Amino acid sequence: MRMGSLNDTAAVKEQYATSKGLDIRITFHDKYSTNKQGYSNWLVSNYDVCKGMNILELGCGTGALWIGHDDLVERCGKLILTDLSEGMLETAKGNLGEKENVEYRVEDIQNLSFDDDTFDVVIANAMLYHVPDLNKGLCEVRRVLKKGGVFYCATLGENNFTDRLAEWFRLGGEEFHPNHNFTMQNGAEKLLGVFEDVTSYCYEDSLHITEMEDMVAYLRSLVSFKSVFDLTEQKIRDILSEHTVDGAIDLPKDYGMFACR
Repeated sequence: MRMGSLNDTAAVKEQYATSKGLDIRITFHDKYSTNKQGYSNWLVSNYDVCKGMNILELGCGTGALWIGHDDLVERCGKLILTDLSEGMLETAKGNLGEKENVEYRVEDIQNLSFDDDTFDVVIANAMLYHVPDLNKGLCEVRRVLKKGGVFYCATLGENNFTDRLAEWFRLGGEEFHPNHNFTMQNGAEKLLGVFEDVTSYCYEDSLHITEMEDMVAYLRSLVSFKSVFDLTEQKIRDILSEHTVDGAIDLPKDYGMFACR
């Protein structure tokens, strides 16, 4: 039995069809991340958004990036939040509400419906590694970005907790092929094929997990980890127990972002 990777298109669509699983993962990271600034807060702190700018977010999910940042939302001339999932957009709308300068739209990064030179800033966080034709998607971002605009994109590194968990839950003879389509290690090279100037920023963080049941719920939310669904919850606990030290599980987080011009 093969453990599916996040490259599995069907698994990705299932995993992000609604916000339930994503909400579990966001809560999990908020609770157990050792860097209490918070990844979203760190991302926002690196954005250069001036009053009246037109902003596009691709793969907005639950809209979590903007929660608690009303001042930033109000600063935008137009903020368009997009996702492939209508369910996610409904959740985002519920979280952020109806605002005069905010629009919610279903969009595919590979075929954006916007005119050339429309946005001052484009944002794509934790989603580029899912894009089937990444270069086409990046060219679309470049097309809709104004001259002098900035593309901010966040992603995972290749020394991340998901890869560690995948190793722990491998069953006899199965293979795991982690999705390294777009990482902090190889992302700059791919971006430089489309953008002239690419700067990388690393976010220092890790996970210190003290409640086993939260870890079990997190794993159950990852549709792409197919082998986990074939295990009983007790078996999952048994495997996690093998990696518990002094009542806690410690895992690496390798996150960061690129700013492209």
